[in-house]
Amino acid sequence: MDTMTINKVVASVLIALLLIKVSMMLSESIFEVEAPEHPAYAVALPESAASDAAAEAAPAEQAAPTLAELLAAASPEKGKRVFAKCVACHSVNPADGNKVGPNLHDVVGAPVAHRDDFNYSEALKSHDGTWTYEMLDRWVRNPKETIPGTKMAFGGVAKATDRANLIAFLRANTGNPPPLPAADAPAEGEATP
Repeated sequence: MDTMTINKVVASVLIALLLIKVSMMLSESIFEVEAPEHPAYAVALPESAASDAAAEAAPAEQAAPTLAELLAAASPEKGKRVFAKCVACHSVNPADGNKVGPNLHDVVGAPVAHRDDFNYSEALKSHDGTWTYEMLDRWVRNPKETIPGTKMAFGGVAKATDRANLIAFLRANTGNPPPLPAADAPAEGEATP
């Protein structure tokens, strides 16, 4: 091989690597990746190592805020950003009507499967109850776990503050929302972060 051919091969490899790096940087700037709150699998540690690790983590751990506390500090503006994950299937503008999912205007405090103009899954149709703040928090965290059999194909929002902000946004788009829960009295089935 002559030097010109070798230079072409090396240049091609370098350009390919550069393109891969640039595309990785672009995708990282477009898509926000959240670290999981809990590891995917637990590593078994010997008893003494496990107790040492627990002792180190204990001072840093604080009691998780209740849903009522999170809602009291929630921001509808931040919730609108979280709602960006939902706009492909939902809207809060009453004039928009339904999309793939039902319109979520006036959803806070409404009965589950309350819209007559939307074809809910049988699981939602047969689920009694209303969209309380606690129910919305559980639903947004994990719809398939909250109401098994739902057709909603959404993985959920893991971060408790994001869920609270989203619920604040939905509350802001409800004409007559129920009052927020009192921060000093956690509700039954209080959400976990």
